[in-house]
Order: sequence, then structure tokens, then C-alpha cells
Amino acid sequence: MEFLYDGSLGAGALVTLVVALLFALGFEFVNGFHDTANAVATVIYTKSLSATQAVIWSGSWNFLGVMTSSGAVAFGIVALLPVELTLHAGSQTAFAMVFAVLTSAIIWNLGTWYLGLPASSSHTLIGSIVGVGLMSSYVINHKLGEGVNWTSLGQTMLALLISPVIGFFFSAALLLAAKRLLPNPELHRAPEGKAPSWRVRGVLVLTCTGVSFAHGSNDGQKGMGLIMLLLIGLAPATFALDLGTPRHTLDQALAASKAAVPILAATPAPGPLDDKAADRHLSRFISDGTVDAWTLPSLALVNDRVLASLGRVQSITDLSTTDRTHMRRDIYLMDGSVARLIKLDTLGDAEAAALDSMTDEWQPLTNYVPAWVKVAVALALSLGTMIGWKRIVMTVGEKIGKSHMTYSQGASAEVVTMATISLADTMGVPVSTTHILSSGIAGTMFANRSGLQMETVRNIVLAWVLTIPACMLLGSGLFAACLFVIFRAAA
Repeated sequence: MEFLYDGSLGAGALVTLVVALLFALGFEFVNGFHDTANAVATVIYTKSLSATQAVIWSGSWNFLGVMTSSGAVAFGIVALLPVELTLHAGSQTAFAMVFAVLTSAIIWNLGTWYLGLPASSSHTLIGSIVGVGLMSSYVINHKLGEGVNWTSLGQTMLALLISPVIGFFFSAALLLAAKRLLPNPELHRAPEGKAPSWRVRGVLVLTCTGVSFAHGSNDGQKGMGLIMLLLIGLAPATFALDLGTPRHTLDQALAASKAAVPILAATPAPGPLDDKAADRHLSRFISDGTVDAWTLPSLALVNDRVLASLGRVQSITDLSTTDRTHMRRDIYLMDGSVARLIKLDTLGDAEAAALDSMTDEWQPLTNYVPAWVKVAVALALSLGTMIGWKRIVMTVGEKIGKSHMTYSQGASAEVVTMATISLADTMGVPVSTTHILSSGIAGTMFANRSGLQMETVRNIVLAWVLTIPACMLLGSGLFAACLFVIFRAAA
């Protein structure tokens, strides 16, 4: 955390940064005791581990999951935020957005935890982001909807909708397969007030370990993305770009940008075009996806700007603080614009491949997470895991089905949850541990013909359905209140 000591931050900015980081870590802490209760539910309920052993074990594996994560999900969350927030991360409006997102997510998580409902921290965060984006576009641009990255939101929502279905049906299928292939009666009966045999206990501890690790690797990244946004805004000298980027990575990125010059220069601008106009055209294009005669010329100008800036230095540290901030914005504009162009299929295969290669080469400069950020998030998530588990455990173990959960039901649901989250990690999309596991338990109850407690299922589904709209309202309301304070202070 060298930026605290290098004199680049004033006292006011430092206090603001510390408070903002505490909010972000607070979200991960709440996420820990809210979501990770699902991971320990089976081992605690079946007495495979004591509550103390289970939460310490699960917390440790959550920690390892965060530390070994790739960061892809972190920047997938950032991609959902309004374009203005990503481009102007250090503005008062940007910090109001982050504050509203985190506060509304924490409020909803605490409320559903208090009621013992396995609601999704992923949904709370995404609902808050959408609410802030809608309010931002309405208040700032007077156009409802332009503040939301609908393409990224659609991909994320698809993953969140499909994953519980996968949890339900695959858990049911796995349970039926286990009954046929593993006819041991002990495996398929409910706990009887004592610990199971060491074999059954070993299976359940193993599945708990897998879910905890997968949860850390996916959910921990959500806080990472928001923390990086805060650091980029308040300490751009250190965090706008990865200062440790090796020279050969810069050379590869420069070569890819030079190769893209003829493609972008093939379409001349219909009139005079300066830096501000190019930025404005590309920001609008990333938001709404409307291609016009200015799109490719604007992208060409930004690419030329990047080549000029990095072509005259040997390393990122040679750039001034202002240049680093501008470089990050330019890489974001190129990446978002190229992704849009490829999705709209407006380019030939060769051109699309060249531009896609260009943005891939630049991404390591901006899509990185320092080790200390991972450690901070991992600790917050792990410590959160170690408290507040009991309410969710009882819901998962006894209140979803009409009969108590058996050993094989718990193991089946956790295996499917672990596999689904791991797949989501490789795709860089956030999913809900809560939704997958709860759906998996319901699927095993259905397959076992145990029946479902419809009141509990109805309450869980209601919490799922209400989470996104409720957090949208909370996020938009808090953001509007913050804007009111900012505008009053500036008047």
C-alpha cells in the first residue's frame, strides 16, 4: 500500500479513500456471513463438523479461493457500471454511485439474513448497479436507460437465471444416480443426532471445501472490482495502470495497435474531429450501440493517442499521473468500442480479429488486482463466514423439504454448486452461490419425493424476485440523495 506513504494523496482524499474501502470491505464481510452459510449448511446440519470447525474451515477455503481468482469476474462487475463512472472514476458523482451501490446491497443483505432467507448477494449488487445507472442517466443526461450497460447486464442476468435451473435439475439427477450406484443406506438417510461415519463425513467435508473455495473465487471478485474503481479514482498515480507491466507486454500491445491503424484509417471522418468529440462519440456508442460515420474515425483517433503516449516512454512509470489516467480511459474506450463492433458484426473476420487482438494486448495494463486488495477482500469474506451462519443453515437443512435433508442430498447439491461456480469463473460471469445451492436442495427433495415446504419455497422465491427491483429502488434513491447533497454543496 505504498500510495499511503508516497505523498500523492492529501489528507482529505486519504480519509475519503479509507472510508470508501471500509464500505467495500463491509459488503464482502456481510457477503461472507450471508452467502457462505450455504457452504457450511450441510456439514453443520449433518454434524460432520462442529459449527466452529465448519466456519473456520470454510472461511479458510474462501480465503484461498479469493487469492487464486483470476479477476475476470471483478471486471465483469465493473463493466455493468455506467460508462461515465468508469471514465471519470475520481469525480464526486462517481463516488456517490459507488456509495449508493454498496450501501443498498449491504442493507438488503442484512435484511434477508435477519429473516433467514437465502437471498443472493450477486443479485443485490447487480440490482443496485442498475438502479444507480438508471438514476444517473435520468438526472445527468435526462435520458432514462443510457446509464446501464445493457449488453453486459443481459449476459450477467442470463447466467444468474440459468444457474439455479442447473442447480435444481443436475442435483436431482446426481442424487438419483447416487441412489443407484451407491446403495449404502447410511448415505441416504437424514442425520440422527450424531456424526456420520468417517466415509460419509469425508465426502461432506470435501463438498463443503469445494463450495467454499468456489464461492471465494467468484463472490470475492465482486468487491475487488469496486475497490479497484475507488483506487483508480482517488490514487490514479499508483492504480490507473499496472505499474509493473513488463516492457515486452507494452511492445506487444503497441505492435497490435500499429497493425490496427490501416483498418481504422480506411474510414475517414465526415468532418473535423478532436479528442473531446472522439471520446463523446465512443462513450455514446458503448452505451447504446448505435454505429455512425464517426465511430471508426473516433476509434482511430483514440488508438493514435495511445500509440503517441506509450511510444515515447520505456515504462508505465515514465508517464505522468494525468497521462496514466488518460491512458486508462483510452484503453477502456477502445476495448468497449471494439467489443460492441464485433458483437454488431459490422466488420469483416480479419478486421474483427485484428481489433480484438489489439484490445486483448492492452487489457493487462488495466485489468489487474494488486495482491493486497485480494488479501483484504479475502480476510473480510473469511471473517464474515465465521459469524451469522445459523439462520441460513436451519432454512437449508430443515425448511426447504418436508423431510430433513439427507447426507446424499447435501452432497449432491454441493457438488453441482461447486461445478457451476467453477464454470462461471472460467467464463468471467458472476453467479449466486445461494441460488444454486438452494435450488439444488429443492431439486434433491423433488427427486427423493420428499415434498417441498411451499411456504418456505414461496418466501425464498419472493426474496429472489424482489431482490433486484428492491435494490434498484434502494440504489437509485440513495444515489439521488447523494446527488442532492453534492448539488446543494456546490450551489
